Amino acid sequence: MPLADFKPMTFKDYLAFPENSNIQIIDGIPYNMSPSPSRVHQKIIVELVTLINNHLKAINSSCEVYSAPLDVIFVGENENMFSSKDVVQPDIFVVCDKSKLSDKGVVGSPDFIIEIVSPSSASIDYVKKLNLYNHYKVKEYWIINPNNQKILVYKLQEDKEFGPPEQFTFEDEVKIDLLDLKINFKWVKNIMDIV
Repeated sequence: MPLADFKPMTFKDYLAFPENSNIQIIDGIPYNMSPSPSRVHQKIIVELVTLINNHLKAINSSCEVYSAPLDVIFVGENENMFSSKDVVQPDIFVVCDKSKLSDKGVVGSPDFIIEIVSPSSASIDYVKKLNLYNHYKVKEYWIINPNNQKILVYKLQEDKEFGPPEQFTFEDEVKIDLLDLKINFKWVKNIMDIV
């Protein structure tokens, strides 16, 4: 089909899908989300959300942590929520500006996002979402890959672009700069050992 005939999908179109539809929209293109995540994938999410939430409470932060499924609706110039062409459900994310919270999800960029890679989501997490989160100025983006036991950390630099990723393994302690929270990833290996 010629590009001239392509009509980008918007959040308004997304809302018309049946409730159990499992899609995300990036640059107006719908992508099927991977099937139900593995037990390890889910366990990593639960543990990280718990660690982050406990830390936010301990420091009395106004930031809030969320996990999928919850829509993040990125709004570009000359767009409103319903005309947005970028709607995703990050595995874990932190929002510090409560004005971005709505009954539809989060409207605007979270401050911090983590994606846990599954085999079917790798190209989306490493390429499409990386570019999307960079475009919308997410302050920090982590990609955690249980298969190779690596963590990539992208941080927004002074030029408002992600710098080269810092690379870690599940043997390392990794700091969420935004929250001043250090997470030792050795516990993930224990989860994986009982798979």
